[in-house]
Amino acid sequence: MTNDFTIKHLAENSRVQQITLSAKVIKTFKEAVTSNWDVQSIEYKPFLRFTIADILDDACDYKLGEKLLDILKNRDQAAFVINYEKTNLDFKTSDEEKDFYVLFSTAISHLIGLPNHDSMYGSFYARFVVENKDNSDSYLRQAHRRLELHNDGTYVNERTDYVLMMKMDEQNMEGGETALLHIDDWQELDKFYQHPIAKQPILWGAPKSKNVSSKVSHPIFFEEDKDNKPHMLFIDQFAEPKNREQGLYLYEMGTSLEAEKNAFSFELEIGSMVVIHNHCWLHGREKFQDHPNLKRELLRQRGHFTR
Repeated sequence: MTNDFTIKHLAENSRVQQITLSAKVIKTFKEAVTSNWDVQSIEYKPFLRFTIADILDDACDYKLGEKLLDILKNRDQAAFVINYEKTNLDFKTSDEEKDFYVLFSTAISHLIGLPNHDSMYGSFYARFVVENKDNSDSYLRQAHRRLELHNDGTYVNERTDYVLMMKMDEQNMEGGETALLHIDDWQELDKFYQHPIAKQPILWGAPKSKNVSSKVSHPIFFEEDKDNKPHMLFIDQFAEPKNREQGLYLYEMGTSLEAEKNAFSFELEIGSMVVIHNHCWLHGREKFQDHPNLKRELLRQRGHFTR
């Protein structure tokens, strides 16, 4: 604990660390960044993304970035929720506030690594909306069904060590909580990790909305960490099994994950973000309650560690 930020366990699961930045830190960051740059600036000039990360770290006496990495690389934790003390930041419009969220999340992501290009949105981050009706080709925007537990980055060549998910806005919302499961808490992990197909390459593709036409091949348990514990890359929607054995293995795995009692859900506040080690945690989303004017806007950044 410092004067700049506090850390405590998330009430729903003690693995997840809940970090709250002080009003002083967030005000210092906002004034220094928004007086000089806007979202277009950091989109056009990648080095500015590290500049605003440094401004945030400096406001925390260069202790924040180190702590965030320590948490993510500690397998027993490997996840945090980050927000800030509510104070009057003098946002004149909703769009101005959302632009600040992009800048703030970018500072966090560049303190822990380097975001990959998100082809779905066409930038180093993605913004997307979940509404009451959706005709997309994946479950991401479908409000009235559960988004099953999965890892990100299954169908791309870039390494995806971390995933950052931020809630930017919501209206007429009930449900839709963030769902998480640490793979070490998965009671049937050993059953699937020791299976003959566990390290067998599987083909992974993506629907057209992802704007990724190539396919990749890799096992679900694609590596072990420094303690010889498994890292995962799995999503049920985008796997393309080549035979019945692979298909049944994937089906049984998905069924096991969705039945896991150690999975948990929690509500994320507007302006807050959850960041996870993508190979130690699976994530998903509970379904929303029906409402004709349901709307939630989300931001995503996912990338790799650089140190």
